[in-house]
Amino acid sequence: MTDGTPRQTPAATARGKYAPVRMHESEILRRGLDTFAELGYAGTTMRELARRLGVSHNFVHERYGSKDDFWRSVVDFALRDAQPTLDRLLAECHDDDERLRSVIVHLYRLAANDSAMNRLLSDESTRDSSRLDHLHQRFIKPFWDSVEPVINSLMDAGRIPRVPAHILYFAVTGPALALAQDPIADRLSPDNLPTAAHDRNAMADALSALVLRGLLPPRL
Repeated sequence: MTDGTPRQTPAATARGKYAPVRMHESEILRRGLDTFAELGYAGTTMRELARRLGVSHNFVHERYGSKDDFWRSVVDFALRDAQPTLDRLLAECHDDDERLRSVIVHLYRLAANDSAMNRLLSDESTRDSSRLDHLHQRFIKPFWDSVEPVINSLMDAGRIPRVPAHILYFAVTGPALALAQDPIADRLSPDNLPTAAHDRNAMADALSALVLRGLLPPRL
């Protein structure tokens, strides 16, 4: 039995002029992701985070410790399923051609449908920082460690060119990161429709087909 008092969500209770936080933890982290993606880490102030979350200016500090700790919680939340999903996908494929094709299609669809995480990854990849170290350790390196044996096997078989690992990384991930560039895509769109109105999976599939045509041509 209860005394009629509403049960709190997993989020912490904010103090000050704001009402108690009744958002689920996932909503807090999603709003944090959107803010970091839009403004960048340096441009995201504690005050702005508090405003967008509708909490007191002490909330992030009290709940997470610091802006950097909150950023790490946001990234870990957004990427928590990435590697397990990739591992399952690779296990379901029958050969290395299929594995690489499946990885690229999957990666581009993820990028197209989560532009906030895509923008954050693109921005942080240009900066030598502890945040990039975190992304590399928790997401980028595990991803590449999973894919590199497939790529090496395809190189040995003469299916793809033998080039340095970072060049292939750019070839695979660069177009995916570009899927976050909606403003320029809107200006280039021949039908004058905003990118948001397009089928995101269809966009991703068209791009992955183009990349794969050059990287891994069909067998003769």
